Amino acid sequence: MEYTNKRMLLNKRPIGMPEDDCWIQDKKIIRSIKKNQIIIKAEYLSIDPYMRGRMNDSMSYATPAKLGEPMTGETIGKIIESKSNIYKVGDIVCVHKGWQSFIVTNDTDLSLYKIPKSTIPITYFLGAAGMPGRTAFFGLHKIGKPKKGETIVISAASGAVGSIVGQLAKNIGCYVIGIAGGKHKCDYVKNVLGFDECVDYKEDKFVENLNNNCAHGIDIYFENVGGKVTKAVAPLLNKGARVPVCGFISKYNSEDLFNDSPFSVFKKLNPKPKHRFFVNIEWMDEWDNCTNELVKLLEDKKILYRECVKDGIENAPEALRDVLSGKNFGKQLIRI
Repeated sequence: MEYTNKRMLLNKRPIGMPEDDCWIQDKKIIRSIKKNQIIIKAEYLSIDPYMRGRMNDSMSYATPAKLGEPMTGETIGKIIESKSNIYKVGDIVCVHKGWQSFIVTNDTDLSLYKIPKSTIPITYFLGAAGMPGRTAFFGLHKIGKPKKGETIVISAASGAVGSIVGQLAKNIGCYVIGIAGGKHKCDYVKNVLGFDECVDYKEDKFVENLNNNCAHGIDIYFENVGGKVTKAVAPLLNKGARVPVCGFISKYNSEDLFNDSPFSVFKKLNPKPKHRFFVNIEWMDEWDNCTNELVKLLEDKKILYRECVKDGIENAPEALRDVLSGKNFGKQLIRI
């Protein structure tokens, strides 16, 4: 059987916000597979901030996306053909093979895994029970090391990672303050997710409002944004504060990513908080246990989760721009 694979290939490196001409659409016919290979019909594509960094031809914690190949990204879908002894037709799997509608891969692909049986929607394995959820879990527990009664501040609090961090911290007994952009997002963070407070960074009195809500300082700051948010948080960090640096999205379209970065802000402090950048693959040996714990919390409604879905792989560039500009609300997905 033949399959027409719609792909979005990286066409050029962007300067600033990626425009549509950074990608080119093409179609490739898939006619057969070899021993130990499978074909996956992609159903959803995850759109994440890290993608902007992969579009640059520069050194990072991961290899840059290659020109002329599908843009990097994780998808979830169903196996429709299999010559594998490990995976069978009908299995629902996640795989990191980029922006394309059909995926051929080997059953030894390290990014490939079968999602466990659960009552949550399969899309959650691209979000709260997937990479963003694991990022929240490991960043909070491995670097943040929260204790009951401590104050934690989380930037991008309504986003895929920040929303999970706050709820995990609240379950531990922390005093949880979110930072988000706009009244609608702040209302969601406080009234739906259950954060103790949420401060709107778009308001003129942002710094004053943040200070008023952090009467006892900040013990943990979960960094997702950078820029003026980091500068407002920094003076409030207590001695012994911990800062998991997940990202700093406000700088992702900058030509000089590390100029005025969170690291340059924190190194000027005395005392300096314990802070470092991290990625969830540092703890791959704990992924299964982490995923199982997140699934249980989601099934028990102890973590709530919001998605933002666009239809059509051709709309992935617009979705990425929405993520980079903060226009999206919740975990951004593409329904393929």
